[in-house]
Amino acid sequence: MASPLRNSPEPEDQRNVIIATILVAVIMFAWMFWFSPSPQQQQAEAPADTAQQTEPPAPTADTDTTDPSADPSPAATADASEDADTGDADAPPPNANQPEAPAPDSVTAAALEGTERTIVVESDLYTVVLSNKGGTIERFTLKEYEQFNQEDPVQIVDTTAGGTLSLSFTTPTRRRVDTRTLYFSANTEADTVRIEDESKTLTFEAQLGDGALRQSYTFHPDDYDLGLAIEQERPRSFLSSDGYELTWHGGMPYSEGGEEDELRYTGLFARNGDQIRSLTLSDADQNEKRIEGDVSWMAVKNKYFTAAVMPDRPESAQGASLTGRKEGRATSEAAFKALTGRLQMPLPRETTHVDNFHLYAGPIDYYNLADYGRNLYGMVDYGWDWFEWLTKPLAEYLYIPMLTYLGGGLPSWLFGGSLPYGIVVILMAVLIKTVVYPLTKSSYRSMAQMRELQPKMQEIKDKYDDEPEKQQEEMMQLYRETGVNPLGGCLPMFLQYPILISLYQFIPKSIQLRQESFLWAADLSAPDKILQLPFEIPFYGDYVAGFTLLMGLAMIVTMRVQSTGGGAAGGQAKMLMYAMPGVIFFIFNRFASALSLYYLFYNIVTAAQQKWINMQLEKEKDDDGSLTNGRSDGAADGEKGFFARLMERAEEAQKEQR
Repeated sequence: MASPLRNSPEPEDQRNVIIATILVAVIMFAWMFWFSPSPQQQQAEAPADTAQQTEPPAPTADTDTTDPSADPSPAATADASEDADTGDADAPPPNANQPEAPAPDSVTAAALEGTERTIVVESDLYTVVLSNKGGTIERFTLKEYEQFNQEDPVQIVDTTAGGTLSLSFTTPTRRRVDTRTLYFSANTEADTVRIEDESKTLTFEAQLGDGALRQSYTFHPDDYDLGLAIEQERPRSFLSSDGYELTWHGGMPYSEGGEEDELRYTGLFARNGDQIRSLTLSDADQNEKRIEGDVSWMAVKNKYFTAAVMPDRPESAQGASLTGRKEGRATSEAAFKALTGRLQMPLPRETTHVDNFHLYAGPIDYYNLADYGRNLYGMVDYGWDWFEWLTKPLAEYLYIPMLTYLGGGLPSWLFGGSLPYGIVVILMAVLIKTVVYPLTKSSYRSMAQMRELQPKMQEIKDKYDDEPEKQQEEMMQLYRETGVNPLGGCLPMFLQYPILISLYQFIPKSIQLRQESFLWAADLSAPDKILQLPFEIPFYGDYVAGFTLLMGLAMIVTMRVQSTGGGAAGGQAKMLMYAMPGVIFFIFNRFASALSLYYLFYNIVTAAQQKWINMQLEKEKDDDGSLTNGRSDGAADGEKGFFARLMERAEEAQKEQR
């Protein structure tokens, strides 16, 4: 079976890439020091209709229990465009996952009978299907985003859950109620509501005991934000002292074609105080987390999309619970996640009380989420925790603004208001390489100076071969006299690697690059396959990615530029010149094409800068052709370099200790 395309690395790949990057960097520096004389995913046909995925129906809620964990949600499925009328025998029956209705009593009897009907809400951004049974959302389709097949629109709610949002509570008669079993009346007789120039509110009302429960959804034009109001009239007639749970049922349906990859990115998240809590199932078949205290928001997400519920008053929430489990699928070896998030709300004291919420349902766009001022974008994984101090600010203040404004926020008179995202990625490479140019130049200057010291260093090694301490002392004296820093070639280059690693983390998750084409790449967030192989190579794939191939060739050119100007490039150097690009080419073949495009032009700019640095250093040489004239950083005549001064201070401190 052909391997699915991946647009981001697996965890084991991440470790391999970091190890390989460090090893490649060390080898590169050693190679340039000793040998260079001159200073300087095939997308697998995953089913488009996730509703066709067979699954065991989730257990129905026990009407006589008060345990909230007894209502597990079904797994992520189906695209909105794939209705039940497809006639797929494998699809679950429409009501397979509906909770069991409570036995009629004085509280629920009036709401247990009715005729189900749906109301469609249309805006320019989405289509929402709501049902009067449960007063809940059954489908939420994003019009501006398509699934991996670039035909079917993205569906962000579980269409087999029997309703995505519900209230769960225990009545004074000790009946457990899930509002998805109740019939509500709607404030409109229309089957379709169009959101155009002004906001509109759709209200569902159910009579419970001597009171009423109203759920109102407010839809805004050109906005993924929805208002949700839970109004309780005489709540003590139908709620116990435990209050109620606002529950999100189901995970995000798969939309990217790589199920293993999506499984890793799908999860439940909640913000409790300043801490973001998450529930993922990467290492366990099932998991549960309980949160005490205020909850700023609760969200379910996959790689590119999210749905988040936010109480207007976070302090009004009494906690939350996040539960999930893995379940097998008939169509793949991958598991999928059945997720349920519950937000605990208290019993109101007033006769009439309204709990207001915001519901965001759309792409994980930094500026959309930042508008709420609740650190919603914090649910995005920036990579390793110990590295987040760098990757997060780089993403928020450099990568995201460049992709957002250059890709679509320019004035209309300038390039038609936007640049192709491939050009933006190239500009990012040029900009970053320009910013770190001083580090690059410093590194090559130091390496050139160290190469000039090689004959003298070899003499010291030969002279004091049996006296390691004397040999080290003479080496330090040589560095002090010449002002050369032996670490000056490595340190500036290593300082650039965090930037590269942060891009490696950010680019595969960028919603701006999703399904954006450039040249032959149909999707910058996926591999750009240019050649299909008749066989599969382990860890490589069964195709050749174009930008990755060019990136490997650019690395060879860069290393040849480094080694021009002399005959020191022996067999080891030549082997390294081709081995290193080969390793990188092998690793990057299944990554996002935007990542390979970035590294391609990063290497092109690097080669150009090295050529320029070589020319500049040639001009700076003394009459005897030497850079080691007692100044390591261009200091004035007679002024010692930083490393020379540092060595003198160390020597003085050592003498004082004696």
